[in-house]
Amino acid sequence: MGSFSYMMSPNQAQSSRGLYRFAVATSWCTVLLLMAGALVTNNNAGDSVPDWPLAYGRAIPPFVDGIRFEYAHRVIAGLVAVLTLILAVWVVRAERRPVARHLSWSAFALVIAQAALGGFRVLAGYPDLSATAHATVAQIFFVMLVGLSIYLSPWWQSDQPQLDDSGAPPARYLTVWTTAAILVQIVLGAAFRHGALGIVPHLVGAGVVTTLVVWTGRAVKNRFRQDRDLRRGVALLHSFFGIQLLLGGAAWWEMRQVWDAVQSAPLYVLLTVAHVLGGALTLASSVLLTMYCFRLIRPAAALAAGSPVGSSSKGSPQQAGV
Repeated sequence: MGSFSYMMSPNQAQSSRGLYRFAVATSWCTVLLLMAGALVTNNNAGDSVPDWPLAYGRAIPPFVDGIRFEYAHRVIAGLVAVLTLILAVWVVRAERRPVARHLSWSAFALVIAQAALGGFRVLAGYPDLSATAHATVAQIFFVMLVGLSIYLSPWWQSDQPQLDDSGAPPARYLTVWTTAAILVQIVLGAAFRHGALGIVPHLVGAGVVTTLVVWTGRAVKNRFRQDRDLRRGVALLHSFFGIQLLLGGAAWWEMRQVWDAVQSAPLYVLLTVAHVLGGALTLASSVLLTMYCFRLIRPAAALAAGSPVGSSSKGSPQQAGV
């Protein structure tokens, strides 16, 4: 039995698992929101509704042309906002850990900021910059929900082996760098889709991210072969990233084939939406691996303080410094 079972009564444990499942469900609803947003962009529907928050002065507009994509996006966004508010209130009532509370309310603040950016895009224009910012905040919001879900999980709160990392640079740092690089790459991709930048920065970013993903995966696997959770985290990151590379190449090839009618090419729209989703899942898997490393690997300061290299012991999140 892990410390999760000892810290809580049966009713508290059941409530905590319910909160964790609700956070996961909210994260998956956000995946639908990301897909809906990508459909708006790739069907050139961003300017199909001229007002906000209403649509042509109505709560329910006519479902024609691009309006159906834009309106569906708004409805899903409203649903996600309500779910995030419920999650934040539930966390405040059920959780004593300050980090969980801060993450939940930060997620709610981000979803409100996301809605405001969407409204600014409709009312003020500047689609290249406002739409890029809108897409960026959406990705940050999504991975914050993913991180909160992991933090609320029974796994995180249970006793886990504490590992020492004698390699350089430390795996903790590598995963943080990789996650940051993937986020920057997603921003560059959004800027390309919305016309703020060309394709070259995105291609350069792809090379940087590929190097970091391979380097990080090899370092974690070679140093911690005995830990199943870390191996699975690496496998997940490499799988999503590999699929993402294939989707990006396919989308680029299809765009070159139908350059003059790209917005009306169904295969291009499908590939690009899948590419956007793949980027989000790649970022989420990198966040997961990063949190696994912070939960399971002792900080470098602890190793410098005299822990024997290669030692492993059970520890709570507090003992792991998280």
